[in-house]
Amino acid sequence: MIPLRDDNPTRTFAFITVALILANVAVFLYEVTLPPEVVPAFFADFALTPAHLTGARNPNVFATPLTSMFLHGGWMHLIGNMLYLWIFGNNIEDACGHIRFIFFYLLAGLAAAGAQIAINPHSTVPMVGASGAISGVLGAYLLLYPRARVLVMLPIFIFIRFFYVPAFLLLLVWFGMQLLSGWATVGNDGGGVAFWAHIGGFAAGMMLIPFFKRRSVRLFQ
Repeated sequence: MIPLRDDNPTRTFAFITVALILANVAVFLYEVTLPPEVVPAFFADFALTPAHLTGARNPNVFATPLTSMFLHGGWMHLIGNMLYLWIFGNNIEDACGHIRFIFFYLLAGLAAAGAQIAINPHSTVPMVGASGAISGVLGAYLLLYPRARVLVMLPIFIFIRFFYVPAFLLLLVWFGMQLLSGWATVGNDGGGVAFWAHIGGFAAGMMLIPFFKRRSVRLFQ
């Protein structure tokens, strides 16, 4: 199921969410302009490689958990992440307030990176993408707006179906898929997908949102 939009209105314009999307797009456009021979060095400097945290000489190594959140491995990687951020991020920003949302987003991303490192600390596969932080947004959405309706697209062979599902159903199915994939890839690189970052980010979002939301915002709306 591919989410397209939700029916959950916001009270304020989510300019932090928009700024994050623009920042991710800008960094990716910079990536694609790099000469091919420079790309490996660029990712070595700014992507998060778990094994490097214990023995690298790269001076940027301790900044990479943050910088890696703004890198992506391809157009579909970028578009998928930004779609989820746009659909669900505006409501979480509205619930937190603009400034607190920045810290919520970054902390969820750091927790996601920590989860992936804890599961596979010796991996030499660079981690890139905003999906860990966005997973935190999804976890927060599950606690705040489980009954919101989300319009999804479901491709079935050559047919495409559009229908609404409750947010809790979509998010629990998504989390279940990450969990099953994560267990199946323990001890390897997961085909380059950081499933445990998704799991850790989602859990972090659920734990953080009670402390970052506005007092007037209730859980399980």
